[in-house]
This record gives sequence, C-alpha cells and structure tokens, in this order.
Amino acid sequence: MSPMKSSSGLDENIAGMLCYLFTFVGGIVFLAVEKRSRFVLFHALQSVTVFGIIMVGHVLSAFLPLFGPLVASLLSLLGVVVWLIMVVTSLQGKWLKLPWIGDFAEKQMRHL
Repeated sequence: MSPMKSSSGLDENIAGMLCYLFTFVGGIVFLAVEKRSRFVLFHALQSVTVFGIIMVGHVLSAFLPLFGPLVASLLSLLGVVVWLIMVVTSLQGKWLKLPWIGDFAEKQMRHL
C-alpha cells in the first residue's frame, strides 16, 4: 500500500480506488481536487476516460436496431469487470494501465 498522501489528505491508494469506485464522477472529483499525486491523477484520468467511453457506447447502442441490447449487455459486463479489477489494483497501489486508455491517460498527465 502506498504511504504517500494525496492533496485530498487521503492515502494515494485510497484516493486512486475512489476514482474507480464512483466511476466517472469519482474521476472528475479527483481531477478537480488533486494537485500533486501523479498516481491519483493517472487513475482519475483513466477512470474518466474508460467509463466515459462505456457510457457513450451505451448511448450509441440504443441506435442499433437488432444488436443494440446485446451490445449494451456486453458493455455492462465489460464495465463491471473493469470496475472490479481497477478498484482492487488501485487499492493495492498498482499502476495498472488499461490498453490504449492507459497510454492516453499518461499523455494527458503531461498537460496537467
């Protein structure tokens, strides 16, 4: 576990976990609050990105006449699996990068 404190006063691993626990909203809150922890900023950016993409996918799946419900169900399953994995790994203090999204989050951190 990470002994470092984030700007929020929480341990980094707890703040990183909260970015995922409250999905999109948790990530936005920590993007607004966090000023020094790169660990928390990375997880906040990754959370906002991955759950934002899943939300957009859900909206777009409504426009698919035949396969929309199947796509929405698969996105829900994907969301739960990603959520669970990321909550556990960030609580352990790990920098688990999701494919493509993790690279995007790292690039965005350079601009913060």
